[in-house]
Amino acid sequence: MSVVLGTATPGGGFPVYGDAVAAVLNEVDPSLGVTTRNTKGSTENVPLLEAGQLDLALVQGEVAYEALRGIGRPPADLRIFAAMYSTAGMFVVRGDSLVRAIADLRGKPVVFGARGSGLVILARYVLDGLGLDQAKDFEAIYLDRAGDGPAMVLDGRAAALWGGGIGWPGFTAVASAGGRLLAPDAGGIGRIQAKHAFLKRLTVPAGSYPGQREPIVSVGSWSFIMARPALADETAYRLARALHVGAAALAQRLPQAAETTAANTLAAAPSREQIHPGVLRQLRELGLA
Repeated sequence: MSVVLGTATPGGGFPVYGDAVAAVLNEVDPSLGVTTRNTKGSTENVPLLEAGQLDLALVQGEVAYEALRGIGRPPADLRIFAAMYSTAGMFVVRGDSLVRAIADLRGKPVVFGARGSGLVILARYVLDGLGLDQAKDFEAIYLDRAGDGPAMVLDGRAAALWGGGIGWPGFTAVASAGGRLLAPDAGGIGRIQAKHAFLKRLTVPAGSYPGQREPIVSVGSWSFIMARPALADETAYRLARALHVGAAALAQRLPQAAETTAANTLAAAPSREQIHPGVLRQLRELGLA
């Protein structure tokens, strides 16, 4: 058997996560033959899955939401294989930055991520909820490689870098050099959720990044491992079983992957019908579905 898992551009969180998942799946069941493939990110992964060029792929929450709902495109005939982790959207700035609130970034150069990244779409929703326009209110910078962002903040070419989640490499790089994380305040979160109710209030625990002494509350969504339409039920079942057996090993490899559980997959999926039938078989065996 051979299973191809699409990730994103080097330097971002998706390739790190995808490599960890592939390694654990192959350790649990070497016959699965899981390999990873770098892509442009979530927005490319959806059409690649639809075309059958990937078996599985990592898709950020807002991209999955738009694809499954048919926002700006026909509804995607894809299935959820697993919930990855929750992604709370935030900015990071240098420690000596005068920026104290998101509104302070108006008119400044801001790195929003790789062109194909779902994080760019999350930023659009968050800023829209705050009454800001990603294209008009900032000097928006989009990257060919996600890993190029931190250096642009640290050397002053950009005032901030947008990203999300726990253990995100870009945040770790800037925070390790004394950077500060910046999220919407409570009033801003309320406005965002009033306009975009699918976004969830999420908490990044204290200590998730260097120098982060307090928990940070923001908004975001769950990212998913999605499956191509024709992925065989038996293949999906074997993959889901291996992922469940290897859950502890996966969390040991990558702390944020501790959220990749069968229970979270069932809880995070918009509906049970959108979960792959082979995965539902595994969930029923576990007594969850």
